[in-house]
Amino acid sequence: MTSTAEAPRPPGRPRSVRAAEAIIEATLDLLAEGSTIEAISVEAIAARAGVGKATIYRRWPGKDALLHDALRTLKGSPPQPAGRSVREDLITLVGAIGHNVDPRAAKIMPCLVPEVKRNPEHYALYQSIVEPRRAVLREVLRRGIRDGELRADLDIEVTMAMLTGPMLIQRVMNWNPDLDVTTLPARVVDQVLTGIRAG
Repeated sequence: MTSTAEAPRPPGRPRSVRAAEAIIEATLDLLAEGSTIEAISVEAIAARAGVGKATIYRRWPGKDALLHDALRTLKGSPPQPAGRSVREDLITLVGAIGHNVDPRAAKIMPCLVPEVKRNPEHYALYQSIVEPRRAVLREVLRRGIRDGELRADLDIEVTMAMLTGPMLIQRVMNWNPDLDVTTLPARVVDQVLTGIRAG
């Protein structure tokens, strides 16, 4: 006779994992439908996910921690450059700015801007999501300096702003409809490289 400990698990994902995924999905759905960070409630998330509030609080200490995980899930992991050349890596990273596979991101991310500017805690949440992406970009530029491809006196933080700004404004605002976002990453990188290459 098979003991309870030895009994095989039922197929599919464990119930706790399914519950966590349902909670994250419910959070993103509510944000995409127009709920603001301040207005969205644990009660509403629990109702949408089909779980009790206690199920949420067993996994997250509060709403902000849940929102952090939900938005991090929405953004996904930062792209990992191949490391073959600074130009190629920069194009990969710049091309990922403002680009999200999940269609809900196009509705959620622009709506976060006023809340991020208004609330220091939400600003800290935004920074915690963006900084890992900055770190990858920063390392590519530092590698370029170490390898002699880029100027030794390069201002890395300003260079990152120069690379990032055009893609953000174009993807979020469609600032200039005549610019093709598919070719824009390479065009931005090449323009910036003209000023920061060594020699």
